[in-house]
This record gives sequence, structure tokens and C-alpha cells, in this order.
Amino acid sequence: MARPEITVVGAGLAGCEAAWQLAVRGVPVQLWDMKPGRRTPAHRSPLLAELVCSNSLRGDRPENAAGLLKAELRALGSLILTCADEARVPAGGALAVDREDFARRVTARIEAHPRIVRREGEVEAVPEGDCIVATGPLTAGALAADIRRALGGDRTLYFFDAAAPLVSFESLDMDNAWFGSRYGRGEDYINCPLSRAEYLSFREALASAEEAGVHGFEDARVFEGCMPVEVMARRGEDTLRYGPLKPVGLRDPDGRAHYAVLQLRRDNAAGTVYNLVGCQTHLTFGEQRRVFALIPALRRAEFLRYGVMHRNTYLDAPRLLTDQYALRDAPRLAFAGQMTGVEGYVESCASGLTAGICAARRLRGRAPLRWPETTAVGALARYISNPAVTEFQPMNINFGLLPPLDRPVRAKAERNAALAARALADLETLRFEIERDREAPM
Repeated sequence: MARPEITVVGAGLAGCEAAWQLAVRGVPVQLWDMKPGRRTPAHRSPLLAELVCSNSLRGDRPENAAGLLKAELRALGSLILTCADEARVPAGGALAVDREDFARRVTARIEAHPRIVRREGEVEAVPEGDCIVATGPLTAGALAADIRRALGGDRTLYFFDAAAPLVSFESLDMDNAWFGSRYGRGEDYINCPLSRAEYLSFREALASAEEAGVHGFEDARVFEGCMPVEVMARRGEDTLRYGPLKPVGLRDPDGRAHYAVLQLRRDNAAGTVYNLVGCQTHLTFGEQRRVFALIPALRRAEFLRYGVMHRNTYLDAPRLLTDQYALRDAPRLAFAGQMTGVEGYVESCASGLTAGICAARRLRGRAPLRWPETTAVGALARYISNPAVTEFQPMNINFGLLPPLDRPVRAKAERNAALAARALADLETLRFEIERDREAPM
């Protein structure tokens, strides 16, 4: 009897993770990637698993929700986390990577696996047979139209996302900046302070700056989880100081606190490129040069990439998907990545891992896994599949998605640590079953 085969469409983080989880469970995979023949407006590299918005995978401590999700993915044998750990660059308590090194490692492992066949070309219709669609938030054209058809109508939504500018290290005025992380946790960020007068001038310029024009598929809605910095500036005088320019936990080498501080994060291993943390923007390129130059450390900054805004498409997942990331009425078709309504690189990886593991079990004729809702992986699966969610918006992992503890804990740090400990303990209840799937031949 021939082994069942599955098609994975899309070779970003979610698609590569799904393909890997299927392959290590004995399922042959056809992995389709539209590159290099065609790319979305956000892509630059021909490699798989390209990171296009930031090199940061966010916090890496278990008492941080994103850190807990990473700990769970490592325990579950994630390809993406393995490669991210190998390509890691210093970033304080966060997991940041050298983007090219990371993508090369993922590409090499995928291409070397004997059960994965990489196909190049644009898929314009949902494939027949078993399939996972992981084409990302820029899914458009013929495939988007066919997905709508397969789902019974126009059941996709869209919102805006934005990428922050990149600047060269050598162009920074380090007389007006210093290396350091919050609360003295290393020296992995460049901190660019502003006095009150400088901050108010910057905020006013940002709030009144000219934005780039929108295209036909865009409108004026803003996705709260990745809000353009100019929108934050318009929401009040102190909004930025409670957001990307918050000075909390930062003192310069002389021990002085500052009114506001913009942090820059290393974007490559060599430390020659830095990302303006939290400064996703839709300003015109000329306005970006003018406005960010009001920050003393950036007066002569060389922009290696300007901030850009692009469309993001996602499904009405609570009405369509199960907690296996499969269609309720046609489980042979599953989805993964940001188009399911998970927001962020690590969350996309988690959706791909879950979709791949669950599809492999279905192809074996095994009962579906029930991920504990107390885990980060399970909480995301529950969120995207919960019909009780009436105003569905893409969501990053956060402790608010997990059930509360049996006993109240008032201190936030202690409460988060307890939630993380419970999650990792409950995940162990599935480890044997999941490992057995990896080891058993088809």
C-alpha cells in the first residue's frame, strides 16, 4: 500500500515547519514555493523561511508568553526553533537571529530530507487531495480567489501590517547613544535618548508627517498589534513613551534616566545593521529621513531599508477551522501561518507544527490530539477555532489566552512563572504520544 502523500503550499516558517513535522513522521511531502520565479512585495531572498519584518522572535524567557511558546516548540522538536537557536545573535532576553544564516539553515535541512520534495512555482488553485495551505498574509491573486471559492464565499478579512526601518551602525552618532538592555540585562541594544523638548518635537513631526499613498486593496484600518508609529504619535502626547520609546529600566553609563529612549536592535550577526524597534511606519521615504533625524543619535543615519506597509490577509478562522487547523467540513484541507489568525513569527511556526503533527495523525487513522489549553500551543489552537469569538482579530500569544491558575497569584512575575510551569508540565502528558508518532513507520 502506497504511503499517503500531502502537499504543503508555501515555504515560509509555517510551511517549512509543517512539512518537517510531516516528513519526520513518515509522510512524503510536496513543498511548493513560489520563489524564485515570483515574490511578494515583502520578499527579497530566494531562500526558504525568509524573515521579512524583523529578525527578532521576541522574548525567550518562559515567564514571557512568547518565551513559553518557544520552550514548548523546542520540546516538540521544532525545526524553526532549532535553526533559530543555531543562528542566534545577542539581543538581551530576546531570541534574535542572523536572518540570512537562519534561512540558509532551514533551507538546507528541508532540501536534505528524503521525504520532502521542493517544488518551485506559483500554485494558483487549492490542490486536490490532502493539503496544508501556508501561503502567508500576502496571499492574493488566483490562489486567494480559489481559497474563497473552496470556503464557500468571500470569507477572508484583511488588515495592515508595517515593517520598521533599518539603519547602518556606522552612520549612528554614538556620542548620543549607548549600548545596554533594560534593567542591566546585557548590552545588546543601542539606546537613543531624547530630552523632553526633543521628544515633543519628534512626536509633533511624526504625527503630522506625510504618509505614503494606499493601493486599491488597502484602506485606512490599522491592526492594533503592529500599529504604525505615526498612528501612536497621534493618539496622545505620552503614547510613544508608554510604547516603543519608553525609558523604563534604562539608564545611561553615567546612571542618568532620560525622558524617552528609542532602542535599536541588531539585525545581523556582524552588527552592521540595526532595526528601529517598534517603529513600523507607513510614512513616505523622504518623511522617514526627515522625522527620524530629529532623534540626536539618528541625525546622520543611513537608511538601509525604509519602513513599508503591506496588506495582510487572514481567514475567519473561528467559523472555518478546528483546533487541528483543518477545515471543519473538509479536514483534508488545513491551513497554517498568519493567514489562520495567529500573529507573529513564532506563532506561525506553532501553527505549522500543530497542523503538520495533526495531519500526520489523521493520515495514519489516529485519533486527533487534544492540546491542553493550559499550554501556549493549545491556547493558540483554541483561540483560532473558538466559535464564541465574535470579533476575530489576529493575536500574538499572551498569558491572557491561558486559563487562570487554580489559586490566585497577585504578583505578575510569579503568576506568569506559575502559568509557564503548569504549561510545560501539562505538555509532558502528550510527549510520549507525539514521540511515538515520530518513531513509528508509516
